Amino acid sequence: MHKELTERFIRYAKKETRSDETSQTVPTTPSQTAFLKDLEQELNELGFQEVYLNPKNSFLTATIPSNVDHEVPTIGFIAHVDTADFEARNIQPQIHENYNGEAIVLDEEGKFVLDPKDFPNLKNYVGQTLITTNGKTLLGADDKSGVTEIVTAGAYLLQHPEIKHGKIRVAFGPDEEIGRGADLFDVEQFACDFAYTMDGGPVGELEYESFNACRATVRIQGKNVHPGTAKDTMVSALELARKFQNALPEFEVPEHTTGREGFYHLVAAEGVVEEAKLVYILRDHSRELFNAKKDMMLRIASRMNKELDTDRITVDLHDEYYNMAEIIEKDFRCVDVAKQALENLDIVPIIKPIRGGTDGSKISFMGLPTPNIFAGGENMHGRYEYVAVESMEKATQVIIEIARLAAL
Repeated sequence: MHKELTERFIRYAKKETRSDETSQTVPTTPSQTAFLKDLEQELNELGFQEVYLNPKNSFLTATIPSNVDHEVPTIGFIAHVDTADFEARNIQPQIHENYNGEAIVLDEEGKFVLDPKDFPNLKNYVGQTLITTNGKTLLGADDKSGVTEIVTAGAYLLQHPEIKHGKIRVAFGPDEEIGRGADLFDVEQFACDFAYTMDGGPVGELEYESFNACRATVRIQGKNVHPGTAKDTMVSALELARKFQNALPEFEVPEHTTGREGFYHLVAAEGVVEEAKLVYILRDHSRELFNAKKDMMLRIASRMNKELDTDRITVDLHDEYYNMAEIIEKDFRCVDVAKQALENLDIVPIIKPIRGGTDGSKISFMGLPTPNIFAGGENMHGRYEYVAVESMEKATQVIIEIARLAAL
C-alpha cells in the first residue's frame, strides 16, 4: 500500500487543479474537469460501480457494493479535487525517504528551507517518507491526499472481499477552496446515512465542529474635490475605511485567536478618495457570537452614516456555512464509528473544533451528517506544504476500518 499511495498521490499532485474565485462556471477551471474525467476512467478500471460524473455539479460519485446480506448503514467518503490560490502549475513533488529530522532545502537555489525550527511538527515524522514541494509551488495535499486515500481504500476493499462491509459511496468534487463546491452537492443522489470528508491535517484529527462563516463586503462612497479647497467639502473614502477598520475589536483577529475564539479578518482592501471597498470574513463557532459579529459590522456602519452628510457606507453580509455540530450532535453515530475505528488502529483521536470549514459543513446542513477526518497534510496552501506517506496509509486504514465497523 505504501508504494501505491506514493505513486497515486504524486500522479494526482502533478495535475494542476487550482480553483478560480473570479469564474462563474462549474467547476471554475477546466483543469478540474480534466482531472475528474481522468479519475472517472480510473475508478471504472479499478472496478468501482455506478461511476457517474454529474454534469450539473461536477461531482464524481461511485459505489463499492455491499458484500453482506443484512441491512447496514450506507456510508460515504468525500474529498475535493481543487487546490488553493497559490502557484499550482508544474508541481514537482520531492520524496524524502527515512526523514532524519533535519532541515530540508526545497529548491535548487537554497532560498526555501523546510526547517523544524520554523515547523516543529516535522519532528513527528522522523524515519518516515515525506513528500514535499520543490519550493516553487504548493503541493496540493489539500486535498489530493484525501482523494488518494479514498481511491486506494476503495480499490483495497474491492480486492479483498473477505473484509465485510455495507454499501459505500465515494464523491470527489470541485471548488471547495473557494467555498462553492458543496453548494450543488446532491445529497439525495448520494443516498448515504452518514459520510466523512477526508480533508483534515495530521494523524488522529476527527472534527465535527466547524466555524460559522460569513463574508462581509463594506462599500464606501466618498466625495473627491481638489485638496487645496477640500475643507468641509471632501469626504475621503479611504479615511472612512480606516475609521471603519479601527472601530472593530483590535484583538479579535486570526493572529490573536485560537480554539473556539472567533475573529474578524480583513482579507482585501481597495480604493481611492472617491470610493473604497473592504472585504472581511467573519468566523465563530458560537452561532450567538457569530450573529453578534455581523451585528457589530452593521452598527458601525449605521453610527458612521449618522455622523456623515448622507449614508455613505453599506455592509453586505453573505453567510457561507454554519457549524456542522448543530446537525451532527443530533445523530452521533458517524463520530462514534470513526472514533472507534481510530482506537482500533491504535491512533489517538484528536477531537477538536476546526478553525475553518469543510464541504461537510454545508453537506451536514443539507441533511447528511458529515464530520471530517485527517488526510495527513501539513502547512497547507503554500510552498512549505508536506505530507508523510505513512499518514496517508493510516488514513486509508481508517476508511477501511470504518467500513468494516459500520457493517457489524
